[in-house]
Amino acid sequence: MGRHGRGPGDRPALSRCVPVGRELFAEEYWGRRPLFTRSADLEAARRDGFGDLFSVEAVDELVAARALRTPFVRMAKEGEVLPPSRYTGPAGFGAEVGDQLDSARVLAEFAAGATLVLQGLHRTWEPIGDFARRLADELGHPCQVNAYITPASSRGFDPHYDVHDVFVLQIAGEKHWRIHEPVHTDPLRGQPWNDHADEVAARAAEEPAIDEVFRPGDVLYLPRGWIHSAEALGGVSVHLTVGVAAYTRSDIIEEAVSVAADTAALRGSLPLGLDPSDHQALAPMVGDALDELVEALSDSSARARIADAVSQRLAQRQRSDSPPAPLRPLAAAAAADALDAGTVVSVRPSLRPRVTVEVETVTVRLPGKNVALPVAARAALERLLAGPPVRVGELPIDDGSAVVIARRLLLEGVLVISAQTV
Repeated sequence: MGRHGRGPGDRPALSRCVPVGRELFAEEYWGRRPLFTRSADLEAARRDGFGDLFSVEAVDELVAARALRTPFVRMAKEGEVLPPSRYTGPAGFGAEVGDQLDSARVLAEFAAGATLVLQGLHRTWEPIGDFARRLADELGHPCQVNAYITPASSRGFDPHYDVHDVFVLQIAGEKHWRIHEPVHTDPLRGQPWNDHADEVAARAAEEPAIDEVFRPGDVLYLPRGWIHSAEALGGVSVHLTVGVAAYTRSDIIEEAVSVAADTAALRGSLPLGLDPSDHQALAPMVGDALDELVEALSDSSARARIADAVSQRLAQRQRSDSPPAPLRPLAAAAAADALDAGTVVSVRPSLRPRVTVEVETVTVRLPGKNVALPVAARAALERLLAGPPVRVGELPIDDGSAVVIARRLLLEGVLVISAQTV
């Protein structure tokens, strides 16, 4: 469990969370062991912590002015999650929906020692949404962000482990964290900590691997399965937890089995009158099915097909788990009307489009739809999707066609107007 100074700033999001180079982090820490970093280890130019992402004032705005509803919020006290009725309610004429945050009730519960959890901040707070998208792009795994706001000397949750990796970013106040080694290494999403509650409680009573007071700007990377608990000290504590749902080898196996099992023999029905509780009768069927599956997985010619299908499935899953940056529809429509050869555009952040070329068309394949263009637009499309912003008039096609292509892709949500100049 290391403590280091901040490393190179060559990864805009990840470099704010870990103090070492990408390769060292990947080899020594990712999925293996925690890494705690003091804010004091930041280079002077970056010692402002994470105030650009979140703040105490942001908490009050979200509670008071954004009409947050469950499940974007929950509250807990001394290890117990409070029923939503304790802190939600309707908001009067025109806003009668009953599960909106009630700021007065939140205040009462918070003053009584309850922790406020703002969930899914990557969907409700724009700076965090941008940060989470960039971090997910760098890690290759989906990210989500919660904020934990704990009153002085209070504990929100009992010692537990998460089924996802986390980065903890201390925003305000101080919090005493105790980290213990896993009792169940690398838990999958369907293996929550309460499946091992007694073991977790016993491990939490032992000497911790990390026992630190977090202060603003401090950062912790914690792999899934590591047991943790935290208590706010002499004032209100605010921290962000960036959850990273790492894809695993188990995901590859699940997808591969799903593909390999698509054979006539394995699609066949089990016998009429099946009694699954009859172990003696079922065992031969299980054996036969496993033999068929092993044969399908062992076929060398089929392995390439299976690998290709798994790649496509995981890519589709990644696109679903990590959506692209949201659009501003009215601004996009106005920009499309005003678009000309001098407009600078770029591909929508985190879109991950796929492009296929047919005989007469080139197609941008997106989740839920495809955008087909004439094959003559191929070179212009490839330049648009290559990454760097580009002026429409500089595309490798005549200006009139370039404007038509860019306008179409802007309205289809493939491009956005770039704030950069080129």
